[in-house]
Amino acid sequence: MSNQAKSGDVLVLLGSPRKKGNSATLAEHIIKGAESKNLKVETVFLHDMKIAPCQACYACQKPDSKGCAIDDDMQTIYPKLIKNDVWVIASPVYWFNMSAQTKLFMDRCFALLAHEKKAFANKRVAIAMSYADPDPFVSGCVNALRSFQDAFGYAGVKIVGMVYGSATEAGEIRENTDLLREAEELGKKLAIK
Repeated sequence: MSNQAKSGDVLVLLGSPRKKGNSATLAEHIIKGAESKNLKVETVFLHDMKIAPCQACYACQKPDSKGCAIDDDMQTIYPKLIKNDVWVIASPVYWFNMSAQTKLFMDRCFALLAHEKKAFANKRVAIAMSYADPDPFVSGCVNALRSFQDAFGYAGVKIVGMVYGSATEAGEIRENTDLLREAEELGKKLAIK
């Protein structure tokens, strides 16, 4: 049991404006897999949060920093990011990359680099993406996945896995049962360190 993640350490960040959209559905199946391994999951719906863009003030990077200087809802997310060992980020592709809600969140993670030196240590991330065009290259999904790979690679975070698939209408991805099974299996993998 020593290689199992501790209960209470999975944070799911939903980056779509649709609570029941396709990327949220993929996240739902990742959660199902994680919970089947007795992991406790907390979900944050980014669209309901007031998250401002990074102001490039670099206050978070100063030696005496207390973290990000922007007083908004991201301040409630930072402690969750630090506490949880596993993050699941779910986003649709909007205009050839991750959604604006997800991008705002990702940009503001910059504050974790200096403020909390070990904020990214031993973190593991799973990514869920949905997009309209059947081709992940044409849709821009590849751009989003590469953005995640680059950012988390820079921060030293391990990406445990990625699930992504094509669906246009809200909930349409439910028809892709193979992909939903893949998402559930990814959720199970989150229990293994």
